[in-house]
Amino acid sequence: MVSIKDVAKHAGVAISTVSKVLNNYPNVSEATKIKVNKAVAELNFVPNSVAAALSSKQAGRVALLININVETNAIDEIDMRYIAGALNKAMELNLDVITLFFFMFQNKTAEEIARYLESQSIAGVIIYGMSKEDKVLHKLIAMGKFKCVVIDAPFVNENTSCVGVDHKQAQIDVARKTIEENKSKRILYIAGKRNGYVTDERIKGMEELVKEKNLTMMIRNGEFSELQARNITLKYAKNKDVVICASDLMAIGAMKALIEMDIFRPVCGFDGIVLMGYVGKQMNTVRQDFAEISSKAMEELHRLLNGETGRNVVVDHTLVRLKYEDIIC
Repeated sequence: MVSIKDVAKHAGVAISTVSKVLNNYPNVSEATKIKVNKAVAELNFVPNSVAAALSSKQAGRVALLININVETNAIDEIDMRYIAGALNKAMELNLDVITLFFFMFQNKTAEEIARYLESQSIAGVIIYGMSKEDKVLHKLIAMGKFKCVVIDAPFVNENTSCVGVDHKQAQIDVARKTIEENKSKRILYIAGKRNGYVTDERIKGMEELVKEKNLTMMIRNGEFSELQARNITLKYAKNKDVVICASDLMAIGAMKALIEMDIFRPVCGFDGIVLMGYVGKQMNTVRQDFAEISSKAMEELHRLLNGETGRNVVVDHTLVRLKYEDIIC
């Protein structure tokens, strides 16, 4: 197996110089970088991610792997809050962070992604927005080469933790509040993505509540799209008493449709995004503190990097009715 010592000898430089090049240290000449990278390529050297992180004088180097939402024109507040929470906690823990996106690895195998992460000296990864269809990422996690924390996906093993709210209970809580306030019996439930882990949990919550309270429910998938939720509401809401939405963005679409139809139906959402405060109609919603969730994920990754085993971390949620006065600064 090729070692960093072999690379240094082949390039004619010190081991510390190889480490600096691999970890993107400043004040290394271009000629030296070329020489070291050439030796790396010729020897087919793959850096040991943990050793590289330690040699960089950091507690570890980690990646945020984010599935950004390109299907809406609205600013993706959730991803921005995720990034902010992770970066703030990483600074506190002395972790070096890079941000990567799902689209960067389209058509790549798990092995190819692993080689890229190793080339960047990544020791751990936080994965946001992974679905059932992301089989390559599932395989990457199963390989066990990296410490991983997944947000809102049920993956727990020796090297992997999951972090998120209890989506089933949170959906029950916000739906129950809205239904009881309005004495509703006939529910239009606009669910999220068909392939989403959180979608399954939230639907389970709704089914449990419907059975408990002897209600009727129609389920349609809105794919977390404001437009699709609007169209579903226009088609089905007239014969329902309440519209329960699995995201705030869909709740906004549903509310706009009801205004167009000139009928009143109570609507509730899920997430607690700032945009809800500008709608003009107060709606119940679940507030997830995305920055806090991401901060917890970074803490959990740090714990894994220090040799602990994976676990399921549940973060608290709250119910709110967002008003304009609550969000202005």
